[in-house]
Amino acid sequence: MTKADKTQVGQLFDSISEHYDFLNHFLSFNIDKKWRRKAIKELSIGKDLVLDVATGTCDLAIEIINQKKANHIIGIDLSKGMLDKGQEKIDRLNLSEIITLKQENCLNLSFEDNSFDAVVVAFGVRNFSDLLKGLKEINRVLKPNGEFIVLEFSKPKYSIISFFYNLYLNKILPLIGRLFSKHIYAYTYLPNTINEFVYGKKFIEKLSEAGFQNSTYKELTFGVATIYKAFKL
Repeated sequence: MTKADKTQVGQLFDSISEHYDFLNHFLSFNIDKKWRRKAIKELSIGKDLVLDVATGTCDLAIEIINQKKANHIIGIDLSKGMLDKGQEKIDRLNLSEIITLKQENCLNLSFEDNSFDAVVVAFGVRNFSDLLKGLKEINRVLKPNGEFIVLEFSKPKYSIISFFYNLYLNKILPLIGRLFSKHIYAYTYLPNTINEFVYGKKFIEKLSEAGFQNSTYKELTFGVATIYKAFKL
């Protein structure tokens, strides 16, 4: 299962939503929390409305509030199961008046042109069934001069690190993931999306093709993840 349509992706994440947060933090040794903090530090302060694409269980949206970067956030995701878990967090933190969740397809957003001051997405763009179309749709709903922040997995450059990373990603992670989630495909599908994703300069080229400008990127943890920042001018 290397490619999936929107229905399959939504169902896949529904199936692992119960254990998603635990596995994310456990399998990344909690480094994913640090990555999210660094990504949101790239977002300028004073945003009124921010769109969080592929919000999942809302960790990135909550981090935006923790850093006081925006007044309101709309979080969207294909998976109702993930959104339900995110809503539980929002209710527990009394953030329901600040963060609104909607089940949406990022390839066909319901929002009007030039609606958002910024768009953010963490570990979601590699799951777009049509990467360029998704990026163009994000560009459409972003206001002129708006910021686009992406946090996504990438591949280490150094051979020794790459060797152990690939061993962990392709062998150990799927095994541990299946033990907890009981989903035979999920933690095989997820490494496949990382292996197939265009990252670094190639992703910058995709951003340019979608209409973004002044794009930059920063590698994290020896290149295991990367933060991208771009603008709609």
